[in-house]
Amino acid sequence: MLSFVAGLWSVAGLPIRTGVTVETPPMAPVLRLENLSLAFGSRPLLDQASLLVEPGERVCVVGRNGEGKSSMLRLACRQLLPDSGTVWLRPGARVAVLEQDITAVHDQPVREVVAAGLAPLAAQLESWELPARVEKILARLNLDGEASYATLSGGWRRRALLARALVCEPELLILDEPTNHLDITTIEWLEEQLLEFRGALLFVSHDRAFVNRVATRIVDLDRGQLSSWPGNYDDYAQKKAAQLAHEARGNQLFDKRLAEEEVWIRKGVEARRTRNEGRVRALIAMRAERRERRERPGQAQLAVQEANESAQLVFEAENVSVRLGDREVIRDFSTRILRGERIGIVGPNGAGKSTLLRLLLGELEPSAGSVRRGGRLEVAYYDQQRAQLDLDAPVAHNINARSDFVRIGEENRHISGYLRDFLFRPDQLLTPAGALSGGERNRLLLARLFAQPANLLVLDEPTNDLDIDTLELLQERVAEFSGTLLLVSHDRAFLDSVVTSLLVLDGSGSVQDFVGGYSDWRRWRDARDATTSAARPQRAAASGAAADNPSASAPTPTPPTAAAAPTRRRLSYKEQRELAALPEQLEQLEAEQSRLTAEAQEASFYSRPHAEVNQHLARLAALETLIEAAFARWTELEER
Repeated sequence: MLSFVAGLWSVAGLPIRTGVTVETPPMAPVLRLENLSLAFGSRPLLDQASLLVEPGERVCVVGRNGEGKSSMLRLACRQLLPDSGTVWLRPGARVAVLEQDITAVHDQPVREVVAAGLAPLAAQLESWELPARVEKILARLNLDGEASYATLSGGWRRRALLARALVCEPELLILDEPTNHLDITTIEWLEEQLLEFRGALLFVSHDRAFVNRVATRIVDLDRGQLSSWPGNYDDYAQKKAAQLAHEARGNQLFDKRLAEEEVWIRKGVEARRTRNEGRVRALIAMRAERRERRERPGQAQLAVQEANESAQLVFEAENVSVRLGDREVIRDFSTRILRGERIGIVGPNGAGKSTLLRLLLGELEPSAGSVRRGGRLEVAYYDQQRAQLDLDAPVAHNINARSDFVRIGEENRHISGYLRDFLFRPDQLLTPAGALSGGERNRLLLARLFAQPANLLVLDEPTNDLDIDTLELLQERVAEFSGTLLLVSHDRAFLDSVVTSLLVLDGSGSVQDFVGGYSDWRRWRDARDATTSAARPQRAAASGAAADNPSASAPTPTPPTAAAAPTRRRLSYKEQRELAALPEQLEQLEAEQSRLTAEAQEASFYSRPHAEVNQHLARLAALETLIEAAFARWTELEER
C-alpha cells in the first residue's frame, strides 16, 4: 500500500523529504476464511467458500433462510468447526459476539452482564481499569448498572448485550440479526452506535434500511458460495438481479444445447457409425456439469385473496382511552379510518401498538370513549405472537384440518400444492408446527392468512424472521391489496412502501395522526427536534436579558415553520365524503353553465324581458364563481 507523505516525518529514525512516496506494509485483515466447506447431513451449506474482512469494514451477509448465514458467523468466531478449510483471525485480535438470543443470559445486575465482556482483557489491564471500562460503556449507552437484566424489556436487554460486546473494544464485532424485535427508535440508536464503532463489523440482517445505513459491503451467500458486492443493499439488489437474469439465460442456452446433443446421441445405427468421439466426450462432460449444478431455492408464491368491499367507514374511534392496570396505554384517541386507507402504526416497544389493533378489532373494550366498526368487514389478522397456529397440530392441519383441499379464489387446491407455494416440502405436511423454525412458522401463518378472502388486512410485525426475498415479495403483495390495511412494523422500508399515513404512539398514551410514510415522519421529527434545540439558547438568552432588564418586553414567539409541523393531516370522514361528491357536483355545475351559455348565445335571447335576461346573466356569473371555488376545494383536499 502506498502512502503520500505531505511533510517532514521520520520512519525508523530516517528522514523523509516532502513529496516522497514510500511503501508501507498493508495492515493484515482481521478475518480470513479460506476454502471453507460445511454440510449438515447431505446438504452443503458452504462449498469451498472464502472471505476477507479488512479493519474498519462493515460487512453484511445476506441470503435466503436456511442458506447457512448464522453457521458462517459461528465459524468466524470459532464456535463451530468447518468440515474443511481454514478460519484465520489476526493474532491477538479481540472478537466480540452480540447474541441473537437475548434470553440466554442469566439474571444478574446489568453491571455484571457488561463486565463479563472484559474476559479477553483481564490479563492485560490493571484491576482498577476494569471497573472504569464498565462504567464508561454504561454511561455511553445510558444503562443503569444496578438494574436486573431479567426485568429489562427486549430493547434494553439488547442494549446491555451490546455494551458487553463493546466493553473490550473488539477489533471484530459479530452480530446475528441485531434488529430482531427492536422498535424503530432503538434500531436507529443502534445504527448510530455501529457507525461510531471503529473496528470491523460482520453481521447478518434482513432489515434493508439498517443494512443500507450501516454496511460498506454486502457478501451474498448463495448455494454454498460467497460473493462480494461493494456498496449498500440497494446497489447489491440491482446487480444481483442482473446476475441472476444472466445466469438464467446461460442455463437455458446450456440446457437447450444439452437436449440437442442428447437427441444426437440417441440416433439410430447410421448415426452411430459416424459418431464423433470428441463430441461424445463433450456430451459426457455436459451431463456431469448439469448434475453438479445447484438450483437456486424457489421463491414463495404469495397472493392475498380479496373479498367484496366493506362499508365506506371501517373504524371510528371517539375520545377512546385504554387503561391496563395503573397505566393509561391510550389516552383520548379519536380517528376515522375509511375503506382503502393504508395506515402504519409505529412507536416504542410497549407503547400500545398491538393494544390499539385489538381495540379497533373489538378484542379489547375501551376504558372510556367508543369505537364504531363498519359493516361487511372480512378480516385477515396476522398476530406477531403467532397464537393462531396450533403448534401441536401438523402443518397441513393448520391450513385445513377437515380436508386435504383449500378454496383459493375460484378453485379447490390440494394443501400440498398450496403449501408448496410457501416453500413447504411434501414431507413437512405431517410435521408438527412446533418443530418449524421461526421463518417457517411465519410462512405458515401467512399461508393460513392468505387462504381466506379479506377486505381488511391487519398485520402485526409480519416481517420478523423472513428472509429479504420473501419480505420483498410480501411487500409487493400487500402494496397491491386494494382493501384497508393496518400495519404494525419496525421495518422502515416496508412501511414506506405500503402505507400512506401513520398513527404514532409515543408511550405516554398519546396517539398522533400523520400523513405520509415513515421517512416523512422522521424528516418532520428531526426538523422539529432541530427547531426545539435551536430555540432553547434563544429562550435562555431572552430570559437572561429579561432578568437584567425587567422593563424589556417579552420576545414575540416565532410561528412554527412548515418543516416543524406535520405537512398535512388525514381527511376527516366528512371531508372524505365531500371529496367523493365533488366530481359529480362539478359535472352538474358545468352542465348548467354550458346550457345557460348556449341560451345566451341565441339571437332571440335579448328580446326576452329585461328582468329575465339579468337573472340569467347573474346566474352565469355565479356559476363561474362556484366552479372556481369547487375546483380550488377539490385541489386542496386532493393535495391532503
